Amino acid sequence: MSTNGKLFVVGFGPGNFEHITKRAVEALQESDYIIGYKTYVELIQGLLTDQTIISTGMTEEVSRAQEAVKQAELGKKVAVISSGDAGVYGMAGLVYEVLIEKGWKEETGVAIEVIPGISAINSCASLLGAPVMHDSCTISLSDHLTPWELIAKRVEAAAMADFVIALYNPRSGRRTRQIVETQKILLRYRSPDTPVGLVKSAYRDRQDIVITNLKDMLNHDIGMLTTVIIGNSSTFLYDDKIITPRGYQRKYTLNSEKQPLKPHQRLQKEAEPWALDQEALTESAGGVGLLTKAPEKKPASFEMAMEALSRVKGQTVQQSIKPMVHQKMESVFELAVSPGVANKQFTPKQMMTLAEVVGEKGTMEYTPNHKIVLKIPTTDPEVITGKLQSANFLLSPIGDVLTLKACDFCDGEKAESIPYADEIHRVLGGMKMPKELNIGFNGCGMACYSAVMDDIGIVFRKGKFDLFLGAKPVGRTAHPGQPVAEGIEPEQLVELITDIVGEYKQNAHPNERLFKYFKRSKKIQNFSYQDIAPKINIEPAPCED
Repeated sequence: MSTNGKLFVVGFGPGNFEHITKRAVEALQESDYIIGYKTYVELIQGLLTDQTIISTGMTEEVSRAQEAVKQAELGKKVAVISSGDAGVYGMAGLVYEVLIEKGWKEETGVAIEVIPGISAINSCASLLGAPVMHDSCTISLSDHLTPWELIAKRVEAAAMADFVIALYNPRSGRRTRQIVETQKILLRYRSPDTPVGLVKSAYRDRQDIVITNLKDMLNHDIGMLTTVIIGNSSTFLYDDKIITPRGYQRKYTLNSEKQPLKPHQRLQKEAEPWALDQEALTESAGGVGLLTKAPEKKPASFEMAMEALSRVKGQTVQQSIKPMVHQKMESVFELAVSPGVANKQFTPKQMMTLAEVVGEKGTMEYTPNHKIVLKIPTTDPEVITGKLQSANFLLSPIGDVLTLKACDFCDGEKAESIPYADEIHRVLGGMKMPKELNIGFNGCGMACYSAVMDDIGIVFRKGKFDLFLGAKPVGRTAHPGQPVAEGIEPEQLVELITDIVGEYKQNAHPNERLFKYFKRSKKIQNFSYQDIAPKINIEPAPCED
């Protein structure tokens, strides 16, 4: 592992150049690679010079982190960018997770520097007034990685505790109910008139600010670029500004010219009888306040309160205090199951097992490649996998992994090539890829399972294999893979496919499909790319601008 490279995890704030730190700019300009969500790359384009840019879609965070680590280990300086602060719903945690999975140690591994930025709760609060002047929390309403039941518990806990709440990712095109459910929970604990601020694209060109209240907040446009800040019970509106007081009124009178206590007196324990601190404030001979133990310790405020509570309840203090219990948190466990590589028939036991492990809270979705994708909220994924394996399911990860799609070999009648399909799945199935990679496998020359329309197509014909590479399976310019070899000897097949997959995995950019990589590199192994896509003019679709 090279230690010459370096990873910068950069938070660049809300997006305006005036709010990005000097250190963040230095890191960006010092880097060889800039890796980030494409919208974020566009926001900082004016700060870049000749760096190599790798930009991906919104859900490609893991692949971005993996590519960043890979390039840093090759000796490059890499900046992984996040809007706001990289450590608040940003890329910092994922980068560390990828490093840890590879056995990274700070003393011997690539150097890493996390550069802080202004998070949305701070930038949006500054545009609303001063809504976050007291205890606050941030909650993401996206249930893409966290079960909604757990998010709802956190919303309720924050509402009960009277936190000022900043909601991130409040609503998207698919997720519409979460913000509605959140409002219902909050209204159980807070006044309908509680001030609410909606800030969209803070400090960017399309900035939009709305001041409303908890009752009417859903009457306004709320999307993924909106941060919702909800006041606590003391938050108030003044001249279109949301203000949350810090509670200074309890210590001294704001509108009084002469304060009843001098500044140093306001900080003494006697001026705040509600304080739980039991250290006495005394003065040394030199007049400097020191914290020392009181000669005669009086009952602590906390102890007095607990004693009073125990008398009311008829319990001792020890009986009334319950020990903390560590609670396992549910997460959404995602995987794909099938009855086998060549077998497409589910047994009754398998269907009953699916119903049992998915339960009422999980979901299952049948896919075109004869697999069922399961999403199951659970605290113990191993229990789920154990039950599925006992029912003889073939388990596969989902996402940007290698998937083998094989025909049913005419219900096993044409079984000669099945062992090669099984071996490819055993060696490569589920392997992490830069982008989803499908291998299509047909057991005869009819190719009726459309193997030629997959990234890698394999067709068994006359005792040998034909190979197709680089299909574009969807879109208005869809095309089959290029026939690159025919008559491959069976004993050579698995090694050849392994080499092709290995080259793609090593050299492709994150989110780059195999057909795009083939076109960019012009060669995979010894197979040359040929531009066979038809050159035709296509009228824009009605949905395109």
